Amino acid sequence: MKNTRALALAVLLGATLAGTGCAVMRGQTDVGTYVDDRTITTAVKAKLIEDRNTGGLSINVDTLNGEVSLSGFAKSATEKSVAESIARNTRGVRGVRNNLVVRP
Repeated sequence: MKNTRALALAVLLGATLAGTGCAVMRGQTDVGTYVDDRTITTAVKAKLIEDRNTGGLSINVDTLNGEVSLSGFAKSATEKSVAESIARNTRGVRGVRNNLVVRP
């Protein structure tokens, strides 16, 4: 009886996982989208760190379905604008939400 319940639970769990399409995060459709988003995040972050006009270490970058979200603090409105421009000009980015707060 216990073995039957365990087997039924395992089959149900397997069917559930197979039916979800292996969605990695809420809002993402598949593993490929997750990998693309991680690639975009890494590329934007690297460009921000390389750029002398932005404090790349104080800017957080998150990507979901090609939409980049910038958060954290900028030293000036110019730095905020440059960070958004860098993100927009990165390959694969569909849109940018600039939530940076200007704080001297």
